[in-house]
Amino acid sequence: MYKTTVILKKGEGRTLKAGGLWVFDNEIAKIDGEFENGDIVAVLDFDGYFMGYGFINTKSKITVRLLTRKKDDVVDEKFIEKRVRDAWNYRKDTIDTSSCRIIFGEADFLPGIVVDKFSDVLVVESLALGIDKLKPVILDCLKKVLAEDNITVRGVYERSDAKVRQNEGMERYKGFIGREFDTKVEIVENGVHYYVDVRDGQKTGFFLDQKNNRKSVQRIVKDKTVLDCFTHTGSFALNAGYAGAKEVLGVDASDLAVEQARENAQLNNLQDRVKFMTADVFDLLPKLEEEGKKYDVVILDPPAFTKSRSSIKNAVKGYREINLRGLKLVKDRGYLVTCSCSHFMDPELFAKTIKEAAHGAHKRLRQVEFRTQAPDHPILWAADESYYLKFYIFQVCEE
Repeated sequence: MYKTTVILKKGEGRTLKAGGLWVFDNEIAKIDGEFENGDIVAVLDFDGYFMGYGFINTKSKITVRLLTRKKDDVVDEKFIEKRVRDAWNYRKDTIDTSSCRIIFGEADFLPGIVVDKFSDVLVVESLALGIDKLKPVILDCLKKVLAEDNITVRGVYERSDAKVRQNEGMERYKGFIGREFDTKVEIVENGVHYYVDVRDGQKTGFFLDQKNNRKSVQRIVKDKTVLDCFTHTGSFALNAGYAGAKEVLGVDASDLAVEQARENAQLNNLQDRVKFMTADVFDLLPKLEEEGKKYDVVILDPPAFTKSRSSIKNAVKGYREINLRGLKLVKDRGYLVTCSCSHFMDPELFAKTIKEAAHGAHKRLRQVEFRTQAPDHPILWAADESYYLKFYIFQVCEE
């Protein structure tokens, strides 16, 4: 069906055979047939056994990203529509869809593309050449499927400005797809209102993956004092204020993020109880400790301290220090909420690091709950890169 065939070396393709979707450049014995990067190719094992169809890009270390393992499949508009429809139906089953991630790359069997829905606006991030060629079809199918549920898409904005595009030999890009619209979009999540800046906000504009985790914090904050570190645009802090916290301080190093967080507080009429400040959290926490400050709840939601295996050691030091500092600011029988959004900081290593921080702070931890990312960011077993967010709530005891 497809003219080009990628043949694996003997003993290679372990990720693919375990259920993953990637073929790496050093796993390929040879490529038969002519092709252009971005084309659909067949993947065969060394003995000719059919492995699947995917798109090829020899400029990338991930040379082939698999789209299907079924030999009779044809990657056409009908195929794409089924993938999109399956993704949307899954979201309707599992999460509030007013704002959610509709497509999560490999975990939705559409590798290399992310589509977030913020109210009636779609934000797309395309990170692989082959999926970039399929992007117009994916978006058309998405609009069609949403229209069947009486959802009209007001506009689409592309945020394909991540550095990893350059690994695919692609230029970074951001801009409107189709007609222009106001890129400041109001959404509601867990009862809290936000302005999302889909043009200039981080990633696609807002971190939807913590939706259920933010909701879980609402249970423990009523009439409490709360310190929210790395607050970004104020989401955890605002959930605390919405749930009746007595006093909340959100901290972030970005002036722009803090400005947006204050705007979000006013949007929810929480500005009297939820305050924000610009500061480096690593500098601020020791100062608060010196001043003898204590909080009922401390929330730590830092950016990824590592984006590669080579920097894990430094990341562990960062996570250990921030958790140790945070623990020292929690009152006896108060709560620590702590997260890691780095795929390379695996759950066991993160738990070990928190345990070491608790030992260093002379605190005992009683686990309230452990969570991962919201179900609109599904974890596809065997596609390890889809599992990245770890989230704990602990009660902190001075015993």
